[in-house]
Amino acid sequence: MTEFWVSSGHHLTRRDAGGGLVVTDELLLAYLARPELVPPDEACRAERALHAALLREPRRPVTPAEVAALADADARENWEMILAFRDRLLAARSVEAAYLDLVRRGASGTPPLFLNQLVHLILRNALDGCDDPYTLRAAELFFRPQRASVTDGSLLLADAELIDEAEGAGTQSPLVAMLGREPVSELDVLTADNAWTYWSRSDAFSMALNLGSNPKSREGLGRAIQAFVRHLLAVEVEVAPLAQIEDKDWRWFVGLDAEGTRIGNALWRGETVEPATAERVIALFRLTIRDAARADPRVGDRPVYLLLAMTPDRLVTMKPQNLIAGLPVIQAGEA
Repeated sequence: MTEFWVSSGHHLTRRDAGGGLVVTDELLLAYLARPELVPPDEACRAERALHAALLREPRRPVTPAEVAALADADARENWEMILAFRDRLLAARSVEAAYLDLVRRGASGTPPLFLNQLVHLILRNALDGCDDPYTLRAAELFFRPQRASVTDGSLLLADAELIDEAEGAGTQSPLVAMLGREPVSELDVLTADNAWTYWSRSDAFSMALNLGSNPKSREGLGRAIQAFVRHLLAVEVEVAPLAQIEDKDWRWFVGLDAEGTRIGNALWRGETVEPATAERVIALFRLTIRDAARADPRVGDRPVYLLLAMTPDRLVTMKPQNLIAGLPVIQAGEA
C-alpha cells in the first residue's frame, strides 16, 4: 500500500476493534509539540513547568490553579483550550467518537485548526488503502481551505495556505507577474499523466485540482464524501456529481460550506438568486441513502442534494461537520 498524509498523525495511533482510532500518548505528544503550545523564550517558569510535566505524562490531570498560575493571559487562554480539547479526546472511546461529540454537542472553544486536524486524521483512516489520487486530492478540501481561480477556462482549486504564502512572499516568476496570472498557474494541476506523483507530495498539498472541467475531480470528491459518511455514520450512501438540480420537489439539501448553505437556503425559500451568486456554486451532488431504513421518513427514498460554493473572494472552506449534523440519517452504530 502506498503511504500518504503522514502529517495527519495516523502513524501515531492504532485502530480499535471497531475500526476507529485510539487516542494514544504519542498523538497527545504531537499536539504538545505544536508551535502554538511550545513555550516561547519569554514564557514564565510556571508555563515551562506545565509543558514539561505534560511531555512526561500527557494524560496528567491539570488543575485550574496550575493554569491560573501562568503569568501571560494569552497563554492561560491557549492552555485552557488545549486542555479542554485533550480532555474531550480522552473521554471518548476513539478519535472518531470525539469528533462526533464535538459536532453534535458543540465545538465552542475548540480552535478550527484542531477540528481540521481531527478531520485530516479521520479521513486518513477512512481512506486507508485508497489508490486513487483524485479521491485523495479532492479529500483535502475537507481540512484545507482552497483558493479558486479560472485558468485557461477551467476552475482550479489550490491550497489557500500555499497560495497566500506565495503571494505574501512575492515568489511568482517574473513571467507570471508580467502576464498578471495567479500563483496557481505555477502549480501542477492533477492529471492522468502526473497522478503518480501525488504520493510523494501528498503532505505538501502542492497539486491544484481541476474541479471545473475534469469529471474525475468531482467524482473523487463524491467518493471522499461517501467514505467520510460511511466511516462516521456507519451508513452507505451513493454520491454522484450533477450539472444542475432539475428536481422540482427536492426535499433536503446540505450546504458543504457556509456559502453553499446560504445559497441553498435562498433557493429553498424560493428567493431569486442573482446570477453572480449562483455562479459561486462550484459543485453539486446528489446523495442517495442506500438503506431506506436509515433515512429520515421526511426524505424516504428521495435524494439529498449537496452544494459547495466559494465566497466572493473565491475562498472555499468546506465544513464536513455539516454532513454529520445535516444528513437525514437515523443514527446507528458509530466508529
